[in-house]
Amino acid sequence: NQCSDPAELCFFHEDGFLVLECFFSPEECDSMRSSIQRILDVMEVPPHCRTEFSTKEEEQLQAQGSSDYFLTSGDKIRFFFEKGVLDERGNFLIAKEKSVSKIGHALHAHDPVFKQITHSSKVQELGRKLGLERPVVVQSMYIFKTLTPLLFITVTPHQDATFLHTEPLGRVLGFWIALEDATQENGCLWFIPGSHTSGITRRMVRAAQGASTCVEFVGSEPTYDDSKFIPVPISKGGLIVIHGEVVHKSEMNSSGFSRHVYTFHVMEAKGTSWSKENWLQPTPELPFPLLYA
Repeated sequence: NQCSDPAELCFFHEDGFLVLECFFSPEECDSMRSSIQRILDVMEVPPHCRTEFSTKEEEQLQAQGSSDYFLTSGDKIRFFFEKGVLDERGNFLIAKEKSVSKIGHALHAHDPVFKQITHSSKVQELGRKLGLERPVVVQSMYIFKTLTPLLFITVTPHQDATFLHTEPLGRVLGFWIALEDATQENGCLWFIPGSHTSGITRRMVRAAQGASTCVEFVGSEPTYDDSKFIPVPISKGGLIVIHGEVVHKSEMNSSGFSRHVYTFHVMEAKGTSWSKENWLQPTPELPFPLLYA
């Protein structure tokens, strides 16, 4: 499904997300999983870099925000670990492959497989159909969503623009690729359709120098009506395009199976200002690359 139907674009503008089944082949999905396995095989993480990754706000501020490892990961391939997988000495309590929450945030720049997928002709074609004139890739992540006896991880309701802010709003899109079937049992995404039209009420920004954390949240987190969320399961190879302001979440993986995903975000650079307060910033070594390159 290459999104040839204008009605699909209407759904995207109405709902704030677009589901495209079978966008990538099983072979393309397997090549990404193999590439990540190679990266994991040679992963050596020094103890001071064993950054726990959490979705709870205060822990996120402490664990991510206090760590330069996170703030300087935008142009590198770095590892972020689930909560509770390390002892107080920084040693792994479970197999290190199962302890990783995500790998980010520049797979699209440094790994040839993920670079090829991100800049593939079908992604570029979809970008043009979505009306993107000068899109740039701002970040990429590989998310494992693995269940172990220690981990019951949910991703709380959020809008991507809280973390990736632009002027004007509405210029950031997420591309979320299921490398395995994503089901309600293993933690598929849930959306509030149409929730992308009300702006944002909260931002994560770089804190002032000398603050106790490197990032802080500004504004208030709204309370969302759980009954408005709908589950969006998708098969291996499927792609979900996510508007930067649509509210979405995922529940814990209770299946006993993993739910691997490759996701990247693009910004329409034409007429857009990337906030200097965002945690993620382009660097001289890695300016945001053009999607159409």
